[in-house]
Amino acid sequence: MIQPGSNGWIKKYISLIKSDQISLDIDLPDGADEQSYLHASIGRTGLCFGHATRFIFAKNISDKRWTNEERLQFLLLEAHLLCYRVRVKEDFNTEDFIDALVDFYGKHSDYSISKLFTFFLKESKEEQLENILEKRVDIKVKYLENKIWINYLNNVFSYLDVILFNEFLQHRKSTTFFNYDEMAMNALTAIILSIHSDGNIESNEKSLFSLFLASANLSETQRYVIEKRFKEGASFNDFTASPKKNWLFRRFIIDLSSFIIYANHEALPEEKVFLMELCFYMGYEEKEYNESLALTEQFIIENQKTLPFLKSSSTIEKVYSSLSKRWIKVLGRNKDKLATELKQSKELVYLIKKSTVSELSKEEKEIVKTQFLDIVKSMPSLAIFMLPGGAFLLPIVLKIIPDLIPSAFRDNEVKKDDL
Repeated sequence: MIQPGSNGWIKKYISLIKSDQISLDIDLPDGADEQSYLHASIGRTGLCFGHATRFIFAKNISDKRWTNEERLQFLLLEAHLLCYRVRVKEDFNTEDFIDALVDFYGKHSDYSISKLFTFFLKESKEEQLENILEKRVDIKVKYLENKIWINYLNNVFSYLDVILFNEFLQHRKSTTFFNYDEMAMNALTAIILSIHSDGNIESNEKSLFSLFLASANLSETQRYVIEKRFKEGASFNDFTASPKKNWLFRRFIIDLSSFIIYANHEALPEEKVFLMELCFYMGYEEKEYNESLALTEQFIIENQKTLPFLKSSSTIEKVYSSLSKRWIKVLGRNKDKLATELKQSKELVYLIKKSTVSELSKEEKEIVKTQFLDIVKSMPSLAIFMLPGGAFLLPIVLKIIPDLIPSAFRDNEVKKDDL
């Protein structure tokens, strides 16, 4: 149907949109922050970890014959499209989107991108973008110490393009200062801090650092600076001020740091302290910290069978345990209000109790999702459930609720025959 990497795939994608085979409808909750929505929508796809796990709009596209690089190219285009779709709510059309994306990459501060345009001037805009996206997910293999990792994770820094494109859409009528290199240097510094946070550098962490450094496509001078920081250590003083002004980039730093720590083992106390300090330094509160960890843990749990460094059963069990403990704390702060709301929904109470002893059917899961989301609308601290991908936490939450607020179930015992 469509094959990224082959000539004309972007035109094919556009044709699928125009024929209504791909829907560009977005479900932005009323009152939801656009930045948070973009972060949650794109974050759950795996793009910010360099491994495409799902697509944004093309939900029914078969990608079985695609390579990992092709999946990431396709996802990168969709992430750009989502940014444009959120920003341009009225009079949206695909031609304007293509024009904006070509304009963005033509002004990109990364030298390797600007240079590419001198070779593609005779090609159509869609063909130019196909070549650009292919280059953006590519990794300079010669810089990799462990080349096998490229078979599992691709260029995590392609997500920086999305962050910069979103900024471009906000300021395109003025002179926008793009600095991909500065963002990449800051992200790598955060990775170094995360690796060093427990005082022990593991082999997996070395391989991840090598992969991320190769992905960044830095100059030799910049590589020297980063490699020196990796050997000697880094500090918060090594961050520059400019990228801290971009909300999506700051969240990307938290996501990457969480991934580095939780992908290898259960987070040690000093590592948890570091993550909280990093969140505070970046201007985020505990709510953002919990959301970032939920995103990371979702990725780890979903990809434990495909990414070799996540296959340790003990690691996955600890991730589940960590996730459960944190959400017991989050839900505990709202347990009185949650209990009151649950008492009003006999069907939801019944299904929650059932979920603790047996698997719910597809229809029952949808009922739980719909009714639970209606409840958490009145609880701002649980707003993560309202964002794309937030419902993945439901199975864990359903296990927690009976122990956390048993009174809601004692006072409102429901038998199946009553429904």
